[in-house]
Amino acid sequence: MRKMGIGLQLYTLRDEMAQDAASVLQKVAEMGYEGVEFAGYYDFSPEQLKTLLTDLSLKAISSHVNMERLQNHLEEEIAMNVAIGSSYVVCPGINQAQRHALPETIAFFNECSSQFASKGIAFGFHNHYVEFTENYGDQPWFDAFLGSTSPDAMKSELDVCWVHHAGCDPITYLDKYAGRVPLIHLKDIRKFEDGTYQTLELGRGEMNLPAIIAKAEAAGTEWLIIEQDDCELPALESVKISIEWLRRNVSFAEVN
Repeated sequence: MRKMGIGLQLYTLRDEMAQDAASVLQKVAEMGYEGVEFAGYYDFSPEQLKTLLTDLSLKAISSHVNMERLQNHLEEEIAMNVAIGSSYVVCPGINQAQRHALPETIAFFNECSSQFASKGIAFGFHNHYVEFTENYGDQPWFDAFLGSTSPDAMKSELDVCWVHHAGCDPITYLDKYAGRVPLIHLKDIRKFEDGTYQTLELGRGEMNLPAIIAKAEAAGTEWLIIEQDDCELPALESVKISIEWLRRNVSFAEVN
């Protein structure tokens, strides 16, 4: 299997990061994570965050940047992500009005993509389940959106758990958009008969993670990014369980 990087979406540790981000990042590095994806910068300046990541030998994979920041603080986001060496910036989701105004949303994303590309950063979109349960015209919104954008202008950070939760097959989508999915979000899930669900550590739910990871490798994915939206265990314990599952179940994930 081709080596893919193992990263962590820091949203999982949002409460811990808010208390002592530097200490948390050190713990993440000690667990064996190779890179991190930001969801906010915890009052670090670009220079401070770059120095911290360098000292910890952590790669800045990507940053989640919401629509408000893209619309009103784009230059700041570009400066931060250039400074810390991000390869990607990802919009983590949009609201219903923005989904319904698809042509306008695509035009805005294309402009953002152009601005990031001028600094060597690729731009992408992270899905939840609504993009697969809500249609635009005669197809799922996600397909209408990604099918109307250029592979160069818009990458997919495919959250395979939300694809599964929507009743779709993540493997089918990795096949369909092979070459456009440099990042995937990995978590596990347990769904209940009443329609509720629980996000879980890798290997503790119903996802066919080995098959998904193998298909991601074939589709050209560069980074497997662990994310757990809500943890019943202490979040640092949850992300440790998940990387240890990868070590046991994916040959390239063995960390010395």
